[in-house]
Amino acid sequence: MTATALSREAALRVGMAARVLPDISARQLLEVLIDKLGAPLTEEKLGHVTVTQLKTGLGSPDGEEDTEHLDVVSIPNYKEAVRILWGEVGGDDLPQPVPYAEGDMPGSIRVAIASNKGEQMDGHFGSCLRFLVYQVSQSEIRLIDLRSTLGADESDDRNAFRAELIQDCQVLYVVSVGGPAAAKVIKAGVYPMKLAEETPAPEVLAKLQAILAGSPPPWLAKIMGVEPRSRVRFDSDELEGDEGC
Repeated sequence: MTATALSREAALRVGMAARVLPDISARQLLEVLIDKLGAPLTEEKLGHVTVTQLKTGLGSPDGEEDTEHLDVVSIPNYKEAVRILWGEVGGDDLPQPVPYAEGDMPGSIRVAIASNKGEQMDGHFGSCLRFLVYQVSQSEIRLIDLRSTLGADESDDRNAFRAELIQDCQVLYVVSVGGPAAAKVIKAGVYPMKLAEETPAPEVLAKLQAILAGSPPPWLAKIMGVEPRSRVRFDSDELEGDEGC
């Protein structure tokens, strides 16, 4: 497979990533990526490359890390390269967070969305590229942060790392999450919700917003600080397919 077989976006990512890896050419990086991810090399595959794959791939032929490269290629270099390959650097499709200070939105809750591309709810908990973090009230939806999951690759417990990344949130929306991972999310104080179909994040949050303004389920009413006597029995059909984990 040659560089001409890549899409324009994939080729751009590889070229930009090579620039932040001292003494590593775009061709060398391309060969490593194809070896680790397989051909054809697509944007989706680039979105799942890890720091470990780059470190081992750019090592010596016998599988040992190349100490010559290690002298000039540091962990920050590898992390920056991975961000570029994921499309996090210079990605025009990524939404931009809006400034937020605690207390700006009284009665609001914080929601994490597992995402791989743009402002989409399209990620699995254990493999999503980032979490989109929103503050949601009855009258406003505000994107306040983008949190890369890149650091999970270096963690001894990747699921715990991801759970800690969103521990200030009350609700998490994902395409899927396994039982052990869901347990870590719940332990972090976050309520995981599964949506099998990929959906634009604003649509997911608009439905949640309607529930906030109506009759929230007991667990959500508790998060909102609604007095027990004011809570109304919740009909699970209102979530239109949402499932708690």
